[in-house]
Amino acid sequence: MTTEGDKTTAPADRPKDARRTAKRAFVGRLSWGLADQAASSMTNFAVGIYVARSLGVTAFGVFSLAWVTYGVVLNVSRGLATDPLVVRFSGVSDASWRGAVARSSGTALGVGAALGAACLVVGPTLGGSVGPAFACLGVVLPGLLLQDAWRFSFFAAGTGRKAFVNDLVWGIALVPAMVVAARVGSVAAFVLAWGASAAVAAAYGCLQCGIRPRMTGARGWLREQRDLGYRYLVENVSLSGASQLRAYGLGAIVGVGAVGAVRGAELLLGPFLAVLMGLSLVTVPEAARVLRQAPHRLGPFCLLLGGGQAAAALLWGGALLLMPDRLGELVLGGVWHSAAALVVPVTIGVAGAGLGTGAAAGLRALGAARRSLRCQLFASACYVGGGLGGAAVAGTVGSAWGVAAATVSGSAVWWLQLRSALREHHQNPIPEVRTS
Repeated sequence: MTTEGDKTTAPADRPKDARRTAKRAFVGRLSWGLADQAASSMTNFAVGIYVARSLGVTAFGVFSLAWVTYGVVLNVSRGLATDPLVVRFSGVSDASWRGAVARSSGTALGVGAALGAACLVVGPTLGGSVGPAFACLGVVLPGLLLQDAWRFSFFAAGTGRKAFVNDLVWGIALVPAMVVAARVGSVAAFVLAWGASAAVAAAYGCLQCGIRPRMTGARGWLREQRDLGYRYLVENVSLSGASQLRAYGLGAIVGVGAVGAVRGAELLLGPFLAVLMGLSLVTVPEAARVLRQAPHRLGPFCLLLGGGQAAAALLWGGALLLMPDRLGELVLGGVWHSAAALVVPVTIGVAGAGLGTGAAAGLRALGAARRSLRCQLFASACYVGGGLGGAAVAGTVGSAWGVAAATVSGSAVWWLQLRSALREHHQNPIPEVRTS
């Protein structure tokens, strides 16, 4: 039998129970995001370390040029395929999600095939060890981009566990592939091993979700998402393109070894960057959920994300400064001494980027593609200018400090734009989320 007191307190308890359940669900999604990115980034970290120790600083610089080129292609795919998916199909019905994923993954596969073919054409003209590396990159790009598309699709559905398992499959497949590549001993062999293992995980992703990528649906997907997709394309390509221009320019001004030194310093922050990237997988879907459920909480949510990431980056960088040379040499081999000199500026740059990602997540959730595009173009211009200007003045170290200053400046612009976008949204709250 229920008492009167029970009847009066039960309704009050229900909102608390609902909030508790929502928090548990958020923590669960965040935990899988961190676990997935830990698997993905530790795989990338292990590849970088293995290649650096196996090939030396100059050959590692060549591998890094292929790596940053892949970053540009990856961001093309994300801008056209998975970024609109995450913004507009997070937390929707299963039928809507499945239809969107089939077309989105087909778009990613098409981007990989088209740009992979371009790499195959351009690679042989480059000569040296760079040419074969780029040709091999062209072969493996479709598998790399499809694997990435599955990850974002799973997080849009709130099933980060599947993304984690997929990245785990990639890591397992990578072990024998790296052993074979080490026996061959060339940059091209390492690129093929890295991409072939990703293709194994991409094939497994099809089995996980029971969805086949529909390349025939790519044109329709691009047409439907053009208001976001093309802006995100320019935004993402300006980000990765700036990194690529800085790498090529640094190689031309200082030498290919300088590219390897910068990549080595970034590898030292690998475990923290795993956390940063893991958060980025869930921040936009979660910010979109916050916007739907409690719009007034979006600003504080983004501030907590950005501030927490910046503080964590500074703590990790401080720990790296205490690392003994013997341990650093064990990790990076001959790359350690040139990379260690860059720890402070690279840490400041990563902290600035972490602060800015909180604001970026808010702008993505709001669908404010025009504002986020402005921010990214400004940040990318500063990145290239600071990186190459610093290299011309003070070599590799100057380039690192120029990038750090540029990243902090770009973060300030991101937050100014988010503040303006939030003000506009409160004055004119027009829903931007599509579910079909």
